[in-house]
Amino acid sequence: MAAVLVSTASLAVLALIDERPSLPELVSWLDMETLLLLFSMMILVAIMAETGMFDFLAVFTFEVTKGKLWPLITLLCAITALLSTFLDNVTTVLLMTPVTIRLCEVMDMDPVPILMSMVLFSNIGGTATPVGDPPNVIIASNKAVVAAGVNFTNFTMHMTLGILLVCVQTYFQLRYIYRDTNKLRLNVPRDIQDLRHQISIWRRAIDSLPRLSKDQQIVRERLERKMNKLTIQLETMVKESSKRVCPKETFQTTLSQLKQKYTIRDKILLLKSTIAICFVVAVFFLHSIPELNRVSLGWTALLGAILLLTLADREDLEPILHRVEWSTLLFFAALFVLMEALSKLGLIKFIGGLTESLILKIDENGRLAVAIILLLWVSGLTSAFVDNIPLTTMMVRVVIALGSNPTLNLPITPLIWALSFGACLGGNGTLIGASANVVCAGVAEQHGYRFTFMQFFKIGFPVMIGHLVIASGYLLLCHCVFTWH
Repeated sequence: MAAVLVSTASLAVLALIDERPSLPELVSWLDMETLLLLFSMMILVAIMAETGMFDFLAVFTFEVTKGKLWPLITLLCAITALLSTFLDNVTTVLLMTPVTIRLCEVMDMDPVPILMSMVLFSNIGGTATPVGDPPNVIIASNKAVVAAGVNFTNFTMHMTLGILLVCVQTYFQLRYIYRDTNKLRLNVPRDIQDLRHQISIWRRAIDSLPRLSKDQQIVRERLERKMNKLTIQLETMVKESSKRVCPKETFQTTLSQLKQKYTIRDKILLLKSTIAICFVVAVFFLHSIPELNRVSLGWTALLGAILLLTLADREDLEPILHRVEWSTLLFFAALFVLMEALSKLGLIKFIGGLTESLILKIDENGRLAVAIILLLWVSGLTSAFVDNIPLTTMMVRVVIALGSNPTLNLPITPLIWALSFGACLGGNGTLIGASANVVCAGVAEQHGYRFTFMQFFKIGFPVMIGHLVIASGYLLLCHCVFTWH
């Protein structure tokens, strides 16, 4: 809602200075590619979730790690980072969040810190390739960047080495932050936690139900009665929990119970879902081959969703559409409008001119180092508070202007890597910094878990500062010492 209000205010400012955009122009400001990608992957994941695959995968991961806390977190983060290198990180988060939540419920852990760690590694892994993170897609698909000789291979080579260093830094920093493992565990018994989440979900269902007809009012009253019964039950359980001693189950007993409870519910639908997702992933891989790059990421995901809907032979789409995070899509749309409005107000020219004037004040021998540090830290710190997709759209123009300026005489490729590191890794700073963060929070809230802006900020921002320090050292070493450009 805040994003909608701010974007509306920006349009009001444009109207006051007689620059009010027309409706077609306003629609053209929306990044339909990103919105289409999000919408399509939400449908794919919603259908696949009905197969029980995520529950089964949770049990499998629990079995492999023997139920040990840090091996489990390490495996989840490693899988997430690896998937994000070739899948869009929003897609990875959509696939991994339900698995992570299920695992945390199995092990009586608080899903919030685990989800935050997972999404940090998702953004890190996505930085390594041109198709891993939306900002990289924007950078790598820019005509001027392609003309400068940037392709899938050299992009991946330059970025991957730095990302490996960032992964090591992030892992040990998170180990230090969560050195007290009690921070990762639930403070209340499992059954009470489950009941609280049930009540939260029932309350959301009641709030989403309109009062437009008598039938809807009757349904609403019945839901309220159900929620009241659960609330009374919760109060009773809380009173009795202090007197109750819960026996510790062995790993084998817990695993046996989980295998009985969580199985693949629909193997045929799972096969169809696998076919559709494999199709999407295969076409994503083909984006690295220029001759075969004919369909965008968003349209690829939409074709995969249509393929799965066709194979699944769904007659009623309403239940699936209900599981789409419409509020998340609206949030992104509002951000795109806001950034374009700021662009029309002269923000790009101001930032470009300011950056150029600062670099010109530096001796020619030190200009490249200053330009790298300036672009990396400005884009990194800014993308922590502004979604990195519209920010990258703006900053890539600034980079092209700096690289093509004969007065500055700067090689453009180090500036491109600096922007990529800054825009992608800076998104780890806050909850609104990256698309994956917002999507993860939305999916988690659907499951009854919620993490706030400040919760994410306390963990993400210090980790993000560490990212930028490591990336600064890596870029300066590569391009100012060894001139690897």
